[in-house]
Amino acid sequence: MTALVIGIPTGIIQTDFYHRMTPVLWWNYPVWVMSSILSGALVATYVRDPDVVIPPTQRGSTFAGNVLSLFAVGCPICNKLVVIAIGVSGALNWFAPIQPILALASLTLLAYAFWARRRTAMTCRIRVGDPAS
Repeated sequence: MTALVIGIPTGIIQTDFYHRMTPVLWWNYPVWVMSSILSGALVATYVRDPDVVIPPTQRGSTFAGNVLSLFAVGCPICNKLVVIAIGVSGALNWFAPIQPILALASLTLLAYAFWARRRTAMTCRIRVGDPAS
């Protein structure tokens, strides 16, 4: 699902709904795939054992990581927010060069969220209906 949510609006997946104005760069594909894998793995920790409640620990890093992925692999001049904020020339000259940094930050946040979730899952399992909970 994450692959579609990121891939379609950024133009990595070509559709008739959206045409990307700049070419997809070589590093966009691995970032897109890794973001999707990490997000999927994180979602899997929530549905793995429905009888166990694991308190959330990542405090928004999943959402922030996915939003950064969207900005990192997206077309710099197709992003309306960036163009409104800094113009087309700013998007190409300022925003495009920092997209790899956004990609690294995105993957770092998603990896942290997954790591924190797994760590909490291993140490803080609370059974639903357990008298101690």
